Amino acid sequence: MADIANAVARRSLNLPGRLDRRITPSAPLTRFVLRLPDAAVAEAGAAIGLDLAMPINRSVTAGDRSALRLGPDEFLILAPAHDDAIPAALAGGVKGRSSSLVDVSHRQTAIGLAGPHAAAMLNALCPLDLGPAAFPPGMATRTVFAKADIVLWRTGVAAFHLEIWRSFAPYVVALLGDIGREYPD
Repeated sequence: MADIANAVARRSLNLPGRLDRRITPSAPLTRFVLRLPDAAVAEAGAAIGLDLAMPINRSVTAGDRSALRLGPDEFLILAPAHDDAIPAALAGGVKGRSSSLVDVSHRQTAIGLAGPHAAAMLNALCPLDLGPAAFPPGMATRTVFAKADIVLWRTGVAAFHLEIWRSFAPYVVALLGDIGREYPD
C-alpha cells in the first residue's frame, strides 16, 4: 500500500518516477501561516492544542499537528489534510486579537529526507551548518537549497522535513537524487 501511495504522490507532485530511497513524499498536509503578536501566542496555542511559546526556529508537535516558529510573529502550522478544525479553533482562541491565518496548502508540498548522510546531502547546496550541535532535532528555519526557497525542519538525528513550493519540488528532488549518488548507503 505504501508503494501505491508513494507512486500517487510522485505523479501528483510531478516528481521523477524513481526517487532516491532516502527521499519520501510527505503524506497530504494542511498548511497554515499564522501571524500573531506574542500576547496572543498562549491563547492561539491552547486553541489548536500546541504550545506555541517556543523560541524562533524551533518546532513543537502534539498528536498529528506541528508548528514551526519561523519568526517573532510567524508560525507554519502543519496538520493532516483532513484537519479542517484549525481555522474555527483559532478564530475562537484569538478573538479580539490582531492575527492572520492563511491557508498555503495549495502552494507547498513536502518531502522527507532520512539516512546517515541526509545532512551532508542537504549541505551540498544549503549554506546552513546542519551539524547536530548547530541544528539539532526540533530546529526549523527558512533557507535555500540551490535556487529554491525551502523551510527546513530537522525531525530526528538523521531525518529532515522539507517544505517546498510545489513548482520547485521536482527541481529539489532531482538535485537531491543527483547528490545522493555521492553518498551510497
